[in-house]
Amino acid sequence: MTAHAALYPCAITHVRRAPQRYASRHRTYLWLVDIDHPPVLPRPLRPLARFRARDHFTGRAPSIRAALDGFLSEHGIDLRGGRVLMLAHARVLGHVFNPLTLYWCHGPDGAPRCVVAEVHNTYGERRAYLLHTDAAGTAAVAKDFYVSPFHPVDGQYEMRLPPPDERLRLSVRLQRPGSPPFTAAVRGTRREATVPALLCLALRRPWSTLMVSAAIRFHGIRLFLRGLPVQPRPGRHSPESAS
Repeated sequence: MTAHAALYPCAITHVRRAPQRYASRHRTYLWLVDIDHPPVLPRPLRPLARFRARDHFTGRAPSIRAALDGFLSEHGIDLRGGRVLMLAHARVLGHVFNPLTLYWCHGPDGAPRCVVAEVHNTYGERRAYLLHTDAAGTAAVAKDFYVSPFHPVDGQYEMRLPPPDERLRLSVRLQRPGSPPFTAAVRGTRREATVPALLCLALRRPWSTLMVSAAIRFHGIRLFLRGLPVQPRPGRHSPESAS
């Protein structure tokens, strides 16, 4: 398990400053895996971590690598087999929800080529953004996908996505004209992907991915009850149209 994977126990925070100030924080754990060498767990533990192509991009590719390569090909990028590291929740006990999956893509010489940020909403829709980050791991991209019922589909994401090392430090800031930014941050510490480490995290955070989607809905209900206006949802954005 350890050669091509790591675990990151982490805290995820959201801070909204308008039209009402509201902050939330929850703990979970994420996997960092080489998509060409996903971790293979002992058979009894496999329900605790599965990585399936149907959970990413169009959901129709034979592997996550094939799905990513297909997406990059649409943008004129060929990694020629270069290494790709994916940060994501695994499917746990049959359930998975990844608000944000990140792919750090390298060429065959090991040089960074791009980052792909794949966003999932709670309506089962997906949108992938191609990012060309600078030396600090930052990039900006226009928002064009419905994520929260309390944000319209406009504005710009400012993302700071340095490759994880011993520390995981990621942030996403949504800038909209005339409004204070909405920010999300992920902070974590690397652990070796060993069976004892996974069992410890699974016992501390059972149904981890289910709890992530439940927390999003719980905080959404709280905001609605506070009177935060709901933004109309545009036409369905299916996984097939991710681009």
